[in-house]
Amino acid sequence: MRLLGRLVLVFLLTLALNGGAMADDQTNYSKAIFAGGCFWCMEGPFEKLDGVIAVISGYTGGPEENPTYKEVSYGQTGHAEAVEITYDASKVSYDQLLDVFWRSINPTQKDGQFADIGPQYRTGVFYLDEEQKKQAEASRDKYNKLGVFDGPIVTEITAAGPFYPAEEYHQDYYRKHPLHYKMYREGSGRAPYLKKLWGDK
Repeated sequence: MRLLGRLVLVFLLTLALNGGAMADDQTNYSKAIFAGGCFWCMEGPFEKLDGVIAVISGYTGGPEENPTYKEVSYGQTGHAEAVEITYDASKVSYDQLLDVFWRSINPTQKDGQFADIGPQYRTGVFYLDEEQKKQAEASRDKYNKLGVFDGPIVTEITAAGPFYPAEEYHQDYYRKHPLHYKMYREGSGRAPYLKKLWGDK
């Protein structure tokens, strides 16, 4: 019985220590929120990055609480379709996320993205602190100076408000319905535009 008690104690101590280690690992976790038109197309590019923990599709930028997809897609709430990214800042930087963001959208299109028209599909960087704001503005200016776009960047850079996760069937849509996703990405004009601009990168 003493041996069993010691084994249980060792197990509990190990569990506690591992739990503490896991908690410590999360001290470097940060969040970023980007709107890039249809959120189906914004999950994959970020999920490929080493250091990205999770990408959630959802809604932000409007006054209504707990909006639904139908309300947002009909332009009734002022929200934009967006993604919330949880990432390990020791492995991937906010500036790297911004690079992926700019290379996944047409930042010169106002109130829409490709075939999706309306402010609910606008592009935006929703910063969570002043450092993110500073980095986002510097990154925007850098891409403006590259001269690769057909016009000036009109993507909004604004303080983040509440983020509401979208319905479950929207999460990881590109994984759940790869054929439909590929057809949409091509048919909307996003894939051809990005390939023309950036090649296969």
